[in-house]
Amino acid sequence: MENIKELDREYIANTYARADVLFTSGQGAQIFDDQGKSYIDLGAGIAVNIFGCADEGWRNAVVEQLSKLQHMSNLYYTEPCVKLAKLLCERSGMKRVFFGNSGAEANECAIKTARKWAFDKYGDESYSTIITLKGSFHGRTITTLSATGQEEFHTKFGPFTPGFVYASAQDAADVERLAKEHKCCAVMMELCQGEGGVNALEREYVNQVVEIAEKYGMLTIVDEVQTGNGRTGTLYAYMQYGFTPDIVSTAKGLGGGLPLGACLLGERVQDTLDAGSHGSTFGGNPVACAGAYNIISRIDDKLLEDVRKKSAIARRELEGSKGIKSVSGLGLMIGIECEKPAGEVVSEALKRGVIALTAHGKVRLVPPLTITEEQLTRAITILKEVIAE
Repeated sequence: MENIKELDREYIANTYARADVLFTSGQGAQIFDDQGKSYIDLGAGIAVNIFGCADEGWRNAVVEQLSKLQHMSNLYYTEPCVKLAKLLCERSGMKRVFFGNSGAEANECAIKTARKWAFDKYGDESYSTIITLKGSFHGRTITTLSATGQEEFHTKFGPFTPGFVYASAQDAADVERLAKEHKCCAVMMELCQGEGGVNALEREYVNQVVEIAEKYGMLTIVDEVQTGNGRTGTLYAYMQYGFTPDIVSTAKGLGGGLPLGACLLGERVQDTLDAGSHGSTFGGNPVACAGAYNIISRIDDKLLEDVRKKSAIARRELEGSKGIKSVSGLGLMIGIECEKPAGEVVSEALKRGVIALTAHGKVRLVPPLTITEEQLTRAITILKEVIAE
């Protein structure tokens, strides 16, 4: 399989610093490489393979739909996307759904919806500014990079899309300052900042931000691209904070491994997008939606309780261990601040059969929600050994 690595280097754009391993198959949270070596997966394709690899229920739903109709344009009706949209609205309390292919597209839709809502309300584009949080990450398109509250992403690709201002996370007064200084249509936040270091926002702070949004006539947008679909121990993270956003974006685990993003629209904005105002060629693809319907329908109270239980096990094992400075996150979205560089930990763990990720200087764990307690405990034991050395 060395030829595959050589061909990759020759023909694939050099945008990824790939680890020197070629994965070929998997079952649940167990992954195999081309040498037959087994790994415990704590990365899930960056929180995508929410039920792990080769999940039977998801696979059957996808294959069944694939044998019927793999794609049809959005000029016509198809059943899977309608069923999925209905299920998402019923489970989330939102009113309508726009489907795209990724988290970045879901966030683009959220941004466009907020700005069109303000345009419809005020009759011009003066109230178009969106407040996002420092440390946030919202995608890699020009506009979602512009929305991202990390200066390191605001170089090399300019000019960036205007209309974004950045508030300090956990500082409600800073959000209000920006709301006073700018004509803002929305505030956009991740309730647990994934790429920014797996940092969960405090409930009191979030409630204050929601109150500020109401006070200044702004919408609330919650980016649930990574936190959504059971990852944090509730179907969506906002359900732990006691409010319902106006707009919710999600992706990653929604498709279970197929490209699918969704922008969920609440009551205030349910009719903002009209015919021709937005679109997607592949959004709402029948195969991706059939798989996603299977996933969302299986994220029940029992599974979510299991996620919370495994989260508690992981944190109990990690907190206070040698070489670990702090543990952060929500549910099975965990950040580990280590005394040694996170990249070194992840690299060595991979050699020992554990797949983990990094995030802003931390080791990040986002395993399949269905990982067994035995697999999780064994993988964390190996991680602790690597961190302590």
